[in-house]
Amino acid sequence: MAGPSKIFADDALAGRVAIVTGGGTNLGRAAAMELAACGADVVIAGRREEVLAEAADLIGERCSTAAGDIREPDQAAAIVDTALERHGRLDLLVNNAGGQYFVPAEAITAKGWRAVQRLNVGGTRTMTLAAAERAFLPAGAGTIVNVTVSPHHGMPAMAHTGAARAAVEAMTRQWAAEWSGRIAVVAAAIGRFDTESLRKYPEVVTRGAARSVPLQRLGTMEEFAWLIAMLATPLGKALSGSTVTLDGACDNWTGPWPPPNLIEDTGEVPTEERRSAG
Repeated sequence: MAGPSKIFADDALAGRVAIVTGGGTNLGRAAAMELAACGADVVIAGRREEVLAEAADLIGERCSTAAGDIREPDQAAAIVDTALERHGRLDLLVNNAGGQYFVPAEAITAKGWRAVQRLNVGGTRTMTLAAAERAFLPAGAGTIVNVTVSPHHGMPAMAHTGAARAAVEAMTRQWAAEWSGRIAVVAAAIGRFDTESLRKYPEVVTRGAARSVPLQRLGTMEEFAWLIAMLATPLGKALSGSTVTLDGACDNWTGPWPPPNLIEDTGEVPTEERRSAG
């Protein structure tokens, strides 16, 4: 069973209802657990019923499941309708489901490219429109969080997902403008987190992941969950149209600080003396 939140009040999200796609594993499950710990009722969505059921048992009584493929409009609509039928409302959609595979840009096949775009871009669009049309616009309120990736200045062997998530961030800004005053739409760009998904990549990738982060460690799933819970509060509305980046400063610098090539024998970064104004 999910324990209390470490940083938010138990009733911070009391009375709220959330859908978390990809909520059966990794970051999605962590986010759902934190939302429930803050008092929200959570519907976790995904394609594998047994995985969802296992996660719901772990999260507790505030969590239920809705199996479906977010890429299919009728199934996305059914996920939203399930939340409305069970709880009578929907306040938050977390578009967390996504996927990619490790491959150099020149080796991406047309089929692989389409698969990544269809899930990350098409799935996000399909769920967003279903929630907006069936719940948020009729109610005149709601928050959508689209999970994207960082760094934004290039992701070696991940060009397909970098392009897809950039498209989602562009849609986030557009939706936020079109639905201003009714639906808040925020992108949460995440860096390198210690998840089972990361560990499926070649060992050289996982071994070097933390070293490529200026903070010099991987993010924790709990930190991601805290960000989602914060965006579910009224503060999330004030961030509509924004991309909130949680990546240990990867967007600003790749690798440790200070950079090895700038460190003197003393271990310090040299500082140029200022000339006097005299």
